[in-house]
Amino acid sequence: MNNRPDRSNRSCYILAVETSCDETSVAVIENGTIIVSNVVSSQIETHKQFGGVVPEVASRQHVESITLIIEQALKESGIAPAELSAIAVTQGPGLVGALLVGMVAAKALACALNLPLIAVHHIAGHIYANALVHELAYPFMSLVVSGGHTELVLVDAPGRFRVIGSTRDDAVGEAYDKVARALGLPYPGGPHVDRLAREADAAVPLPRAWLEPDSYDFSFSGLKSAVLAALNQARMKGEPLAADHVARGFQESVIDVLTEKALRAVAACGAKQLVLAGGVAANAGLRHRLAERCQAAGVPLLAPPLGLCTDNAAMIGAAAFLKWERGQFASLDLKAEPLLSLEDWSVQ
Repeated sequence: MNNRPDRSNRSCYILAVETSCDETSVAVIENGTIIVSNVVSSQIETHKQFGGVVPEVASRQHVESITLIIEQALKESGIAPAELSAIAVTQGPGLVGALLVGMVAAKALACALNLPLIAVHHIAGHIYANALVHELAYPFMSLVVSGGHTELVLVDAPGRFRVIGSTRDDAVGEAYDKVARALGLPYPGGPHVDRLAREADAAVPLPRAWLEPDSYDFSFSGLKSAVLAALNQARMKGEPLAADHVARGFQESVIDVLTEKALRAVAACGAKQLVLAGGVAANAGLRHRLAERCQAAGVPLLAPPLGLCTDNAAMIGAAAFLKWERGQFASLDLKAEPLLSLEDWSVQ
């Protein structure tokens, strides 16, 4: 296999594959910053009937659609397979069965086209989705908020990550979905909670989990339990709480903690920017509050457009370019790593 990047003046075209959860996505990215094509097939309608992602169902749907999505991404890009420079794929974290589908497809392409294979960390992809629309300035602080992750990540050089804070229990997106379920809202619940919170004229008082004074970690399980307790107590009294008031109280608690800790981390680490990443980065309430606080603090806030917040292959191609530039390629015996560490994946 060709393991040497082409150092000529021609563009680098990376075909990237993302199948870590319930989106089947393939993209072609030019030089790590230009989206040539980005095709995403969502399984939301399938999993909605179960109230959440069913791993076995997700894997089967990836198998059914991956070949068609690859063909569509190549067709939309106008790039011939012979013009590709490398194949990139999400190695982890994620659902192991779903990851394996993408990895088998990517390995097959890399082998058939005699191209380098690049393994990508899913969260690195979310962070570098911003590189597709913004100019990144190092060091920067990234607030990663998704269904499976809540982290503060210091990025002090291209592709070099240091996690300074993470969730000790529920991720913020997971907490949103659980609260939404308790309120009888459809799956996925996060957008519905966000909408109700912004429409509400009052908020149910709920606690903030600050943890230790100097901690950048997060905890949302107690807040989720507080919401459930408030709902149950109100029902027992025969005075049900308004769903929008509960949503606003919950969202205000979440946003207060995320915003305060993120701005404190930016100041403590001397970061030049605060970079928002992950599916919950689409939350309008969070984006608005962060924009206000960052403007007041004189800190540039970068956030991807809504279409690049949720899982997509364009972000995987953007992160893969970091490895491409350094010739850091994977072998064809690469294994899926559902618990892959972001710091371990950092470029050398």
